[in-house]
Amino acid sequence: MKQSKHTRRAFNIAAVAGVAAFVGAGGIVAVRAQQKTVKLGITLPLTGADADDASKIKYGFDIAIDEANAKGGVAGYKIETVVYDSGTATAGQYDPAQAATNTKKLISDKMVVANLGPQMSGEGKAMTPILSEADLPTITPSSTNPDITNPAMAAQFKPKGKAIYFRTVTTDAFQGPNMANYYAQTLKVKSVYVLDDGGAYGVGIADSFQKQAEKDGIKILGRDQLNPKEADYTTVLTKIKGLNPDALYYGGVAQAGVKLAKQAYDVIPKMPKGGGDGIQGGSFFTGVGFPAVEGWYSTNAGPHLTEDPTAEAFVKTFETKYKTQPTDYSITAYDAALVVLDAIKRVAESGKEVNRDTVRDAMQTTNLKTLQGVISFDENGDIKDRTVSVFQYKRDAKVPADDFTHQNAYIGTAPQS
Repeated sequence: MKQSKHTRRAFNIAAVAGVAAFVGAGGIVAVRAQQKTVKLGITLPLTGADADDASKIKYGFDIAIDEANAKGGVAGYKIETVVYDSGTATAGQYDPAQAATNTKKLISDKMVVANLGPQMSGEGKAMTPILSEADLPTITPSSTNPDITNPAMAAQFKPKGKAIYFRTVTTDAFQGPNMANYYAQTLKVKSVYVLDDGGAYGVGIADSFQKQAEKDGIKILGRDQLNPKEADYTTVLTKIKGLNPDALYYGGVAQAGVKLAKQAYDVIPKMPKGGGDGIQGGSFFTGVGFPAVEGWYSTNAGPHLTEDPTAEAFVKTFETKYKTQPTDYSITAYDAALVVLDAIKRVAESGKEVNRDTVRDAMQTTNLKTLQGVISFDENGDIKDRTVSVFQYKRDAKVPADDFTHQNAYIGTAPQS
C-alpha cells in the first residue's frame, strides 16, 4: 500500500523517536553498567562506654569513603557501607557475642568484600575465626591484642591460613612493654601495682606491661582484676594505698577505667597512674573529667597525628563536618579505609574480579602513603611501624576544659625494648 505524505512523516518521526529511545536506553544501560557497587562492613561498639571513641573512628572511615565516592568511586565502583553496632546495653560496652553475630550477618552478604573495624580486641577475637572461614578481610585502626595475629595461634584465629586481620596500629606486644620502659626510664618507677578489667585487651596489655616491667627491675607489688559492672573499687584502691607503690598501671577500657580514675582521685590522688590506649580517648577523658583525670598517663599504639601538619586538612574536615575533635585513631581509621580502597582500585585495574579473595591478597601487598606515613604489613597482617606514643592529661587553662587534644598533652614516643 502506498503511504501518504502524512503517513510517511509520522513513520519517520516514530522511527527517529525509536532510535532515540534505543540510544537513550543503551546509554542508561551503559551508565548502569558503569555504576558497579561493592560494600564494606563497619563494625564498632557504637553503644555503651566506648561509644564516643567508636563514633570518632567511624567518622574517620566515613570521610575516606565519602571522598572516594565524591570523585566518582574507586575504579568504577561506588562504595557502600553496612554498619553494625557491637555494643549492647546489657554489656554496657563492646560485646564479643554481638560482634560474632554481626560478623555472620556480614559474611552472608556476598557484596561485602572487606570490613572496617573492630575497635576492641575482644570483638576481634570473636570475629576473626568467622572472617577467616569466609575469606573476608578486616582492618582495625585500634585493636591491639597480639594473639589475633600471632602465628602460634593461627589455628584458632585464622583457620584458613591466610592473614585476615590487618592493623594500622601496632600491638600490645609493643604498647605494654614500651610503656613499662617509660615507667622505668623516664618516671624512675621502682614499684608498681597492676590492674586489668578482665577483657581480652585489658588482660593482654597488663600482662605485657608487667612482664617488661619485671625485666626493667620494677617490683610488682600486686595484681587485681576489676569487674567493669561493679560500681565500687575502693577496697582494692585502699589495699594499693597501704602497699604504697611508686605507681599504678591499668590495663583496660573506659567502662571500668572511668570509675577507677574517679575513685583513685579520692584514695590515692598523688600516685602516678597510667594505662594504654583504652584510656587514651574522649570516652575516658569526658567520663572522668577534671580534676580526677589530671596526671594520668596513656599511650597510643601508633604515632601522634592530630597535631601533625600532614593531617591538618583531615582535622579541619573532621571538625567542620562532625563538630567535634578527632582522635589519633580517627586518623588511623581514615588510613585503614584508604588501605581497603587502594586494594579495590588495584584489583579492579588489574582486570581481576573484585571479591574477598582478591581484595585480601591486595591488602597483604599494601605499600601505601597515608597520613601516618607509608603503610605496609608483615605476613601476619601487622603494620610494620611500631611507634608507641605517650600522653598525659594536664589541665591547660588557656583552652576549654573539653578540648581533648590540648588537655591531653603529647609527651613523645615511648622507649622501645
